Amino acid sequence: MMSMISKSSERRLVFTSGRAHPELAEHVAEELGIEAVPTTAYTFANGELYVRFGESVRGADAFVLQSHAAPINEAIMEQLIMVDALKRASAQRITVIAPSYGYARQDKKHKGREPISARLMADLFKTAGADRIMSVDLHTSQIQGFFDGPVDHLWAMPLLAQYVRSRVAPDNLTIVSPDAGRVRLADQWSDYLGSPLAIIHKRRDPAVPNQVKVHELVGEVEGRSCVLVDDMIDTGGTIIQAANALFENGAKDVIVASTHGLLSGPAVERLRDSGITEVVVTDTLPIPDEKRFDTLTVLSIAPLIARAVREVFDDGSVTSLFNGNV
Repeated sequence: MMSMISKSSERRLVFTSGRAHPELAEHVAEELGIEAVPTTAYTFANGELYVRFGESVRGADAFVLQSHAAPINEAIMEQLIMVDALKRASAQRITVIAPSYGYARQDKKHKGREPISARLMADLFKTAGADRIMSVDLHTSQIQGFFDGPVDHLWAMPLLAQYVRSRVAPDNLTIVSPDAGRVRLADQWSDYLGSPLAIIHKRRDPAVPNQVKVHELVGEVEGRSCVLVDDMIDTGGTIIQAANALFENGAKDVIVASTHGLLSGPAVERLRDSGITEVVVTDTLPIPDEKRFDTLTVLSIAPLIARAVREVFDDGSVTSLFNGNV
């Protein structure tokens, strides 16, 4: 008779996703070479959500993907419930994959009696049972410090920049920040492509959301192809104002490159009817047919997410995917 019981030390990766962006989940699973865990999920008549996994996840390294897309609160709640279900099903480690992190713009207090909702998001996932968070191009890097655990901050800039490089001659290219808050991002683009930098200074009325006013342009754009870079396009107000300022200062053409295509409200009409040559986004959020237009290009973020998942599972280095620059 043996004096001990041995067990297999082989680790197991399981991948699952919510219902907000099934196409992205399917592409990530394909890149990983696995099938997503079969999941039963539905919404009760009163709006409550239910989730159950169709196979055992005990002892597994679980990755649960959900795009925080509209209706955003339902998408977030579904992911929280999935994390709770994984924890109660004895998953060994749970990684939340939120390609577009909800409430990221509420990362600090601008006025008294305001919430810091981005921090609340991190607290909710920690309480639900998440051990790790993975996201793409957080609105501000400080959000990484809100979660008490590892945060893998993926970087879409190389993907977007390589596409832009294939479309525009680099010797006649200027990278443009649409406001002071995106200067760091534009500077990274400038270094990556070896192109000069321009900055648009704007002022936003704190009492009126989604309205901006351009004040001045710093940098040389006359006769040049300009790439406006931002982390997200919501209603398109900032981008349209910035593009108009560039055209008024003699820009040859304007390309917009952004990671997250929220495309809320009038965004599609504004971008479609503008003089912008091309709008390039990734598929961190679902973009239905009614939000697509002729000058919109959507790049797949699935290969990047899958590579990061593999690095985490193999105890490798996510930073190595970006040459140590992220």
